[in-house]
Amino acid sequence: MAEKGVQLEREAISCPVCLDLLKDPVTILCGHSYCMNCIKSHWDKEDEKKTYSCPQCRQSFTPRPVLVKSTMLAFLVEELKKTGLQAAPADHCYAGPEDVACDVCTGRKRKALNSCLVCLASYCEKHLQPHHDVPPLKKHKLVEPYKKLQENICSRHDEVMKMFCRTDQQCICYLCSVDEHKGHDTVSAAAERTERQRELEGSRHNIQQRIQDREEDVKLLQQEVEAINGSADKAVEHSEKIFTQLIRLMEERRSDVKQQVRSQQETEVSRVKELQEKLEQEITELKRKDAELKKLSHTEDHNQFLHNYPSLSALSESPHPSSLNLCTLNYFEDVTAAVSELRDKLQDDLRETWTNISLTVTQVDVLLPHEPKTRADFLRNSHELTMDPNTGHVNLLLSEGNKKATVIRAEQFFLCHPDRFTDWWQVLSRESLTGRSYWEVEWKGGAIYIAVTYKSICREGRWNDAFLGCNEESWALRCDSCSYKLHHNKVQTRVSGPRSSRIGVYLDHSAGILSFYSVSETMTLLHRVQTTFTQPLYAGVRFSYYGDTAEFSEVK
Repeated sequence: MAEKGVQLEREAISCPVCLDLLKDPVTILCGHSYCMNCIKSHWDKEDEKKTYSCPQCRQSFTPRPVLVKSTMLAFLVEELKKTGLQAAPADHCYAGPEDVACDVCTGRKRKALNSCLVCLASYCEKHLQPHHDVPPLKKHKLVEPYKKLQENICSRHDEVMKMFCRTDQQCICYLCSVDEHKGHDTVSAAAERTERQRELEGSRHNIQQRIQDREEDVKLLQQEVEAINGSADKAVEHSEKIFTQLIRLMEERRSDVKQQVRSQQETEVSRVKELQEKLEQEITELKRKDAELKKLSHTEDHNQFLHNYPSLSALSESPHPSSLNLCTLNYFEDVTAAVSELRDKLQDDLRETWTNISLTVTQVDVLLPHEPKTRADFLRNSHELTMDPNTGHVNLLLSEGNKKATVIRAEQFFLCHPDRFTDWWQVLSRESLTGRSYWEVEWKGGAIYIAVTYKSICREGRWNDAFLGCNEESWALRCDSCSYKLHHNKVQTRVSGPRSSRIGVYLDHSAGILSFYSVSETMTLLHRVQTTFTQPLYAGVRFSYYGDTAEFSEVK
């Protein structure tokens, strides 16, 4: 409270012009007090008008009042100086190089709080007070502090420029409008501002809409980044698992070959060693027999020789052939050759498969692709489709190799199938659609719905469950002789475009783009859907009247 009181005392004895403590204070006839030099300088500027006004209340005096020093105020100022209140206000109150300065302040100027478009002057909080207190000044237009107020003054006539010349696209004063701009298309600056303000609001609306669209695009791109990262992570993870399985399989086969070779090696070596031992036993027996016969041959006693000869000379039959017929095999070299052949085949297969894998990886679109521009571009994405008999309603007659369907009154004999539509005249393609695809449908009849859908769509039940275009799982373009409508999730959108009995459909599954075209001599875009597809899609056709036909036509 003490600080507030001190502040009030300071304001009470401060000069409204220089905002410092009064120096040689004087009080003029209206009761306001100023520094002697401040009020003199102010009135010196008004000498030409011979009318002198109070800077605060604007009260006029004629003739110029005589200034007399206020002894009482001078005494109070001196007393307050002794209390230490001489310090200047905080620096943040004063105008810096980038600020708009008060036009009334003398000496060090304070920051302007507002600029007046009538006075063409800027005022600090203190000097702005009369605009809040004095009735005539209250009508003035106050704006944010503006440095270039003098630009509102006509350099030719020294008048405020309140007119605008549309012919020359510049601000002018009233005298200009009847002088060099006479005959031009001139309006008040306020009227032109209103018109330009309307245009500005329109521009702002467009900009805000573009900002909103771009923010949505940024969100979509962020989702695309997340989807790319997620898909890449899954691909790497699955590839790692597959290659790990392949490596494990190769390790198992390597182990099997090694085990079989070692097992066969052990068997054959054992057989050879067994035969070798038998032969060595036979050799030992033969050597013993030879020694006995040698000893007998040296016997001198004829009778003893003749007595022992019969028992020693008889040789038993050898259980083994006189010579071994060993096969001239390369032993396990054939195994090496077989494994080498396997290696060569795997290398060839891997080389071919790797080329396909590499091409698949490099063809992944990491940015949303542009739609085809020319018919040749569309043809490069053409997809031949056929109708799946297992999905067609019993009143649909399929022909032309299941490319054409016609609604007939007689029910066809079809086997029961869980994919068949039972309540609505509809049929789906046999082929699923992923990546980029383009196909065309030739139609005749009252009303045909050309659609795409997830396979999970209901095959029976209410219209919003199984009707193509009336649920979250399907999108359908309704074509009749008068109009087009896009149907999705129970929402209908009117579509304008030239009538045609042939409709082209372009799908970019990964980019979430589905476009319908009117096809005649030229292709005209009817409607484009931008969304996110979460499953493979199937082309579909829905019929409304007996005799309606639709055909997946050949794209040329």
